[in-house]
Formats: sequence, structure tokens, C-alpha cells
Amino acid sequence: MQSAESATFRTLPGYHGRYLRIDLANRTSSSIPIPNQAFMDFIGGVGLGTWLLLRETHGRPDPLAPEAPLAFVFSPLVSSPLTTSAKFAVVAKSPLTLRLNDALSSSHFAIAGKKTGYDAIVVIGRADEPLILVVETDRVRFEGARDIQGQSSALAQQQVVRMLGSDFRVASIGPAGENLVRFATISHDGRHAGRGGLGAVMGSKNLKALAVRGDRQVAFARPDELVRYSRELSRKSFGPATEKYRELGTVSNLLTFNRLGTLPTRNFQQASFEGAQRLAPETVATTHERTRASCAACTIGCEHLFHRDHDDPGVRLEYENLFALGPLCGVADPDVVLAASRACDELGMDTISAGATIAFAMECAERGLLDAPGLRFGSGTALLDTLRAIGSVTGVGALLSRGTRAAAQSIGQGSDEFAPHVKGLEIPGYEPRAMQTMALGFAVGTRGADHNRSGAYQVDFAEGVDRLNIDSSVVARAIDTENEAAIMDSLILCKFLRGVFEDRMASMGEMLNLVTGRDVSAADLAATARRIVSAKKWFNITQGWTPAEDTLPGRFLSSPLTDGPGHGTMLTAERLQELIHQYNRQRGWTEDGWLSETDRQIVSRYMPVES
Repeated sequence: MQSAESATFRTLPGYHGRYLRIDLANRTSSSIPIPNQAFMDFIGGVGLGTWLLLRETHGRPDPLAPEAPLAFVFSPLVSSPLTTSAKFAVVAKSPLTLRLNDALSSSHFAIAGKKTGYDAIVVIGRADEPLILVVETDRVRFEGARDIQGQSSALAQQQVVRMLGSDFRVASIGPAGENLVRFATISHDGRHAGRGGLGAVMGSKNLKALAVRGDRQVAFARPDELVRYSRELSRKSFGPATEKYRELGTVSNLLTFNRLGTLPTRNFQQASFEGAQRLAPETVATTHERTRASCAACTIGCEHLFHRDHDDPGVRLEYENLFALGPLCGVADPDVVLAASRACDELGMDTISAGATIAFAMECAERGLLDAPGLRFGSGTALLDTLRAIGSVTGVGALLSRGTRAAAQSIGQGSDEFAPHVKGLEIPGYEPRAMQTMALGFAVGTRGADHNRSGAYQVDFAEGVDRLNIDSSVVARAIDTENEAAIMDSLILCKFLRGVFEDRMASMGEMLNLVTGRDVSAADLAATARRIVSAKKWFNITQGWTPAEDTLPGRFLSSPLTDGPGHGTMLTAERLQELIHQYNRQRGWTEDGWLSETDRQIVSRYMPVES
């Protein structure tokens, strides 16, 4: 048993003022103060996680090396009455992209983790045996995990809670994380953090689970006003801005995207799917019981679970797993898609990367580039068998477990031209040629192709924007969506609240004011967003980023759309580069994307001394 150091720091309301650093190799822990300036500069969540990664990363470690840090990060809003604020960030160098990876998840783990008395928990080292890391208020201990090795994250969590007590909350990995699948997730309560393979980072440390329990509540600067504001925000969250997601969930996007010709199908060979109606939530609900669920401290309740029968615990279905395991693989059978989603949950794998990697392999097999006779578009059996092979890293799964980019490098024969990734992170369910502002957001994203770090799709569907032929006016608006996401991910708040705020930056500044007592304006938050985005870019630069990474696969820059309203549309490489150069200039960086001297000075002070 190892006790963490106990210390009290004069810090801002909403924070504890310290993080816990744990070395699994020698089973030691230490409490490290966080200066108030770091909170003011980076807030919490993804922002503070980036600060921690800059501080804790030395040189260019392999993401699966013992010295590579893995950070679980909370925010000043956690434990407040603000709706959707029960979230935590996990930040590390990605084994899939070799660049910064920041993932978010929801529910009670965030609340319990913050109550341990730390603003973050940073894990380094590799244990000499499978471990459960137990963190309580000013106490750290290490328990053996051999009895739960090989279990799904859900079963592992149940067993850990039975062992430790019902007031513990647990984040864990499944078999895919243990087997170092490069897109393995970290899971809590059926919700996953880990696009980019954070589960593999956790597995590389021989850490099966992290259990947290605490009783230390932070103070809020203006608690009475915070309660009143929270009630008003909750009332607004029941309005029309979130009604679609409450009633149908994100799966409601499927038919809309299909109609608009933005639904990636058969590895992005088409932009609409003839079997979309069979997968629509309205159709699936006629044969499967549907229930709703909510994250902790959430008044929206967008989660929709589909059940085969009354005894079935249900499968959480969202647009991204529906698209990736359905149309992207040419599969129209809802039972197969639900079974595939369940398999990903049990194995602990990101559904977007899993579906995209399999869809890529299906095209390679059909072209004769990969010896996998049964791997064909539309085959539910092949989809399910390949998911299991990936999770166990056997057969063709050993190749695909490394992700699309690495698989394409091994297959060769020009397959990289249609491997659907940016910087190694697989492209989510938005056809870039039909949503060209989103294409820009994918290309410049520090995390790779991601729709949650750039809300550029909002611009594509905005009034007056021709998403099939954008002009330079969209660049500033794309940057605005990225800045808003950086602040929301640092506070941390659900993206579905965007439609509730009349002035997003001003409203988020008001929340921060009520919690911390700081006078934060919309302009202040805009400056903070720039700092966070620049810090992410700086981390990538230190890890080897080059301007050549900011692009899209050849298919999207040389082949036109073959169907849908955008039939014949193409986004050329030259046009994308023009947009990227404008983006970089408007960010205040060089045209090629290197940080300006001012930005370098701002973020370099957070690097380790020896770097």
C-alpha cells in the first residue's frame, strides 16, 4: 500500500490545485502542484491534459513505452449542478497516429475521480503484473488483476466493484486493450474514451482498471448564482435545440445524410446506401425494443439502447457505430450491426476505426490485394468474424489491429490511396467531398480526422454555404467551430449544448465565472482557445509532425463522387492546400502550419526543461 503525499495549496475555486503522478513500475505516487496560471491558461479537461502531456513527455517516446504518460483529467465544472458536466478527458500520445490524442467520456467516474482530491491522475511506467490501480482521497494502492484478465470492460468493472465496494467507479479496458489493438478504448459504464487507442496505452502499462473513490468536494465561487444558472440551463436543454437527439438519438442523422449524399458507403466508394432505410432507427424500433438512458448529471438523455428481448441489456446505437459497421461495410442487416456494436463494446474497440479498417480490408480483398476470400462488402459473417480476429490479434486481425494506415503500408500496391484516415485516425461518417469545410477540418486536425474537435460540418450546413464548392469565407468559420470545441472539451461540456447557447463563448465564460470567480469574457476564452489549439499543435511538432500530414487520402482528391446530389463533385488537392494555407495564416502560423514565434514562446514554457 502506498500513500500519496498530502498537501494544501491556495488555488482557484473549482480546482484542487494538484495532480497525482503514479509510477506503476515502482508502485509510487506523488502529489504535484498545478500553478493557477496553468488553470487560467488551459482550464481543465483536454486543455489541461495537453499541458500535462507537454510537462510529462520527454523526447519522442513510443506511445506504448513505459515512460509515455497517460492522463485522466477532470475539469472545474465537475461536481457542479451544471447539466452535461460529468465528463472526464483521457490524454496521451496515440499508438495509432503517433500524435496527441484526447478523448472524452461521461458519467460517474468523472465525479468520483474529481472527489479524490486531484484535478488529474497521470500514470507512467509498466507494472510487473496485471494491476487494478485504486485511488482514494490521499491514498493509492495496487491490487492484482489476473482474475479479470481477458474479461470485457463491463464484466471487469462489475468484479472490481464487488471486490472494492459499490461506491467505487471504474474505468477499464477489454481484451483489445490487453492485446494492444491500436484503436482499443477505455470504458466506463458502457461509455468509451479512446479514439486513437488509449486502451492500448493503458494495456501497455499492464493496467486493467483504474478505480476511484473520494470525498473531497471543491468549493465554487458563487454557489447560489451557479444553482440558479444551472436550473435555467437545464430548462433550455429541454428545448427544440436538443429535441431530435432526445427523441431519436444521433442515429437520426442516418437517413438525412443518405438523402444529402454525405453517407460514406463501401469504404467511401459511394455517398449513399441503398439499405439505409433498413437501418433507420424508426425501422429497427419496429423489431427491437428501444429504451433511453442518460449520462450522469445530464438532462438531455440522447442515448438509445436497442434490445432483442426483455432479457437483453441492450446495445447503445449512435450514428457513428451505425454508419461504420453498416453502410461503410455495405451491411444492411440491423441485427448484424447491433451484434457488431456489441462485439466492439465487449472487446473494447472504437467502432469508427474498427468499421473503417474492415471496410478498407474488404475493398483490398475485392481488388485482389489482400488474401481474404470471404471478406466482402455486405457480408455480416465476415464483419463479425473479423472484429473478433482483430480483438484477439489473430489471422487477418493481426494486420488490421494496427489500423488502416499501418495496414495500407503493409499491403502496399497503391492501397494507401483509398485508406480512409488522416494522420492515422480513421475518417468518421462525413463524406469529405460532399462536405468540404469538414474536409478542411479533418485535414488540419491535430488528432487526425475527427468530427468532435472540429465542428466544421456546422458550416457546411449553414445558410449561404455551398458545401459542394466552398470558398475561402468558410475558413474563419471553421476556425471558430474548432475554438468552440477546444473550450467545450476543456470545461468539459456536451457538444449538444451548442444549440442551447445564444452566444456560446459568452455563456461558457459565464459558467467559468460562477465556478472560479474569475472575470472571463468571450474574448478571453477566444484567446484561451487559440492557446490550447497551439499547444496541441506544438506537442505534435515536438513528436515529428510535418506539413505533409495535413491532407486527405488520394481518393478524396482525385476521384469525383459517383452518386447522390453531389454526383461528379471533386475536391482537388490544389484547392485543399489553398484552404489549409489560409487556415494556417488565419491561425497566425506560417503558411505551412508551423507555429509563429509568439505562439512558440507561449507554449514552449510548458515543455520539460531538458527538451
